[in-house]
Amino acid sequence: MSVHLNHTIVEAKDRDGTAAFLVDVLGLEPAPVYGPFRVVSLGNGVSLDVVQAGETVHPQHYAFLVGEEEFDEILGRIKSRGLTYWADPFHQEPDRINTNDGGRGVYWSDPNGHNLEIITVPYGGF
Repeated sequence: MSVHLNHTIVEAKDRDGTAAFLVDVLGLEPAPVYGPFRVVSLGNGVSLDVVQAGETVHPQHYAFLVGEEEFDEILGRIKSRGLTYWADPFHQEPDRINTNDGGRGVYWSDPNGHNLEIITVPYGGF
């Protein structure tokens, strides 16, 4: 068997609110509780296991590969929520998307300061 990412833990100041935010913006199924986690399931069998971390959260970067239609839908939800988005990971190009590697990409922040990204083509164009 080859190696596959199965899940990763996402720290949150508000576990339920963060899971709801991810589910809403990304257009996913509701996140059930599993032990101390809210499990946000992605389409490729990977899950984001959201855990209550208290007031100190260590911001991370989470990138999601999506299709063209999903990109438009997610960007629409980002805009409708009034969230700031950027074309770059350093947040220097607000209200723009990028066209790196022949696809489209955009970054935005979740309520915990995690840097979220959607791309339509993997880096390197593969």
